[in-house]
Amino acid sequence: MNITVIGTGYVGLVSGICYAELGNRVICVDKDLAKVATLQNGGIPIYEPGLQELSAKNTAAGRLSYTSDLREAVEQADIVIIAVGTPSLPNGEANLAYIDQAAIEIAQAMNGYKIIAVKSTVPVGTNERVAKLIRSWTAEQFHSISLPEFLREGSAVQDTLHPDRVVIGADSETAAETIVRLHRSLTDQIVVTDIRSAEMLKYASNAFLATKISFINEIANICEKVGADVTRVAEGMGYDKRIGHAFLKAGIGYGGSCFPKDTRALIQIAGNVDYEFKLLRAVVEVNQDQRMNVIRKLESIFDGELQGKTIAVWGLAFKPNTDDVRESPAHEIIQYLTQSGAHVKAYDPIATRNFRSMYGENGVMWCDDALQAATGADALCLLTEWDEFVRADLVELQSLLRKPILIDGRNVFKEADLAETKFIYYSIGRPRLNQGIKEEISALYG
Repeated sequence: MNITVIGTGYVGLVSGICYAELGNRVICVDKDLAKVATLQNGGIPIYEPGLQELSAKNTAAGRLSYTSDLREAVEQADIVIIAVGTPSLPNGEANLAYIDQAAIEIAQAMNGYKIIAVKSTVPVGTNERVAKLIRSWTAEQFHSISLPEFLREGSAVQDTLHPDRVVIGADSETAAETIVRLHRSLTDQIVVTDIRSAEMLKYASNAFLATKISFINEIANICEKVGADVTRVAEGMGYDKRIGHAFLKAGIGYGGSCFPKDTRALIQIAGNVDYEFKLLRAVVEVNQDQRMNVIRKLESIFDGELQGKTIAVWGLAFKPNTDDVRESPAHEIIQYLTQSGAHVKAYDPIATRNFRSMYGENGVMWCDDALQAATGADALCLLTEWDEFVRADLVELQSLLRKPILIDGRNVFKEADLAETKFIYYSIGRPRLNQGIKEEISALYG
């Protein structure tokens, strides 16, 4: 099939490259001339394992190309996929300005029947809005469908080529059958439904996963108070098939470009129809507060005085295997530390440049490696569970820190890992590993 993808952000770029990998002829379109030039020259503007290799392979095979010429790309397409951004407005609603503009430009370029698929995450009713807008600009025939994405950053190629399910929202049986054929080689778990249900399904899925994360974090907080181990609790819960193990890892909360934006948007969608989504509001509140556990633990160590302390931060991306720093817990944590007068030394294997461009300097020393960040620090906070950090030599690490204080915001280390060290160790919801901390702090600081 001939496919044109409008927008080379995370979703559009991964989707376009993977559709080419399936043997389709794909043109990816973007208005950003610098980004298009980077892609045409073999570069990839995001970090996603395996993506650059697939792009090079399919470009060389003649199945994949990049352009800023939307009209020509649409004219050559059987299927046009809209994958532009839908950033949050101040009230939490999705900003549909880029969707509207894409719809108008597609309509102006149409030269015959097309299937217009909206892959961007959009509020219920957006596909109808897109169809109405296109009809106001062209007399050409088309069908509009909803084709929501379910990609996880860091494993997006795997998720695209081996999806749990494909969801297609359509009011045309013919259009639905075409999109089913496009995805049939990927999975037999294909859900064909009405357009509004497909739009809602995307938000509902992300909201439920966010709820699982906030739930286990609440359980972790209780575990710390009653002496239970949240990792053992989550393990036992996960064996129940009705619950499952996924997204039951306690830590400092979710971030990234999807969960925060989509939960806020769904709360707003509910509000627009006079329904208060109390549960999801609590999920968002819990997640926002959870990242401050790191600060509370630091303040308990230093008796509330962070002024003049040097704090090392390992991890700036919101999760490993991505350079995405949007809504990363590191933002609030580092901001609080610097505003409290602490000196921050930060390192991330991939995301430092992105974080630095968004955050600025603001009293942070950006380090070239993990050990440089740790050297001379009064405490180390691990915020992203990169493999590099998981494999760290804790004995060597202890020798570099001014004080052996390690706050593990992702529960990376096990009791056995710490056995040969004298770390004052804090984790999330595992109080047994934190035993004796008050005595050790007292001995350390008098």
